[in-house]
Amino acid sequence: MMGDGGTGPADAPGWIAYLPHLNASLNALSLVLLLTGFGFIRKKNVRAHRACMLSALGAATLFLISYVTYHYHAGSTRFTGAGLVRAFYFFILTTHIILAGVILPLAVVTARLGLRNEVDRHRKIAHWTLPLWLYVSVTGLIVYAFLYHLYPPLS
Repeated sequence: MMGDGGTGPADAPGWIAYLPHLNASLNALSLVLLLTGFGFIRKKNVRAHRACMLSALGAATLFLISYVTYHYHAGSTRFTGAGLVRAFYFFILTTHIILAGVILPLAVVTARLGLRNEVDRHRKIAHWTLPLWLYVSVTGLIVYAFLYHLYPPLS
C-alpha cells in the first residue's frame, strides 16, 4: 500500500494481483480482533483478551508476509488522485508508514510482557501500543480504499 510509482496490481502476475485485497482483509481482521480483545480485557476476561490479541498479532504477521510478497512481485501502486485529496492521501500514507515501523516492535514487546504475566509493564506499554496499532490498521484500510477503489490505477 505504499508509494507513488510503479505499475500496480493490474500488471502483477496471476494471484499476486489479489494480495492487496487479502492484505486489506487481514488488516481489517486485525482491527476487529484488537477492538474485541480490548473489550474483553475491560470485562476482565484475560483468557479471551489474550486469544484475541495473539490472533491479531498472527493476522498482522500474515499481512506483513503478504504485503512484502506483493511489493516484491508488483512494485508499488501509483496514486492517481489529484489536488487536495492527493495531499490528504500522502499525509495519511506518511503517518501510516512511520507508525507501522514503530508498531511492529511495540506489539511484540507488549505481547511478550503479557505472556510473561508482567501485567503492570504490559498495561503501561499497551496504553501506547493499542491506539497506535488501531491508527495503523485504520489508515491502512484508508490507503487501500484510496488506491484500489476510490482512485484505482490507470490501465
